[in-house]
Amino acid sequence: MPSSPRGTETSLEKAVQMIKGGSSFRIRKELMYPFQVWQAGYHDRWIRDVHEFRMRKQYIELNPVRARSVEKAADFPLGSACGKFRMDPCGFEEGASGAKARGAGGL
Repeated sequence: MPSSPRGTETSLEKAVQMIKGGSSFRIRKELMYPFQVWQAGYHDRWIRDVHEFRMRKQYIELNPVRARSVEKAADFPLGSACGKFRMDPCGFEEGASGAKARGAGGL
C-alpha cells in the first residue's frame, strides 16, 4: 500500500485521487485552463495474461493514431512503439495466466 506524505498508508484509489485533484487544481490555476484536466473516476485493473497485456499495450500505443497526431504508432516520438525506449518485460510467460505469472503479484 502506498504511503501518503504524512507517512500513513493509503489505498491506491485514494493516492490517485490525491494526485489527480492536486495536479488538476494547479494546472487550472496556473494555466488558467477552463476545462476538465482528468477523466472522472478511477478503476484499478489487473492484467491477467500475456494476451491481455498485449491488447492493452497496443491500445495505448494507438492513442496518438486515434488522435490523428501520427499515421503510425511507431511515428509518435514519445510512445513505446517508436523503439527509442527500453521497456520492462510484460511479466508473463507465453501461455501463463493468473498464478502462473512471473513474480508473486503478477504484474
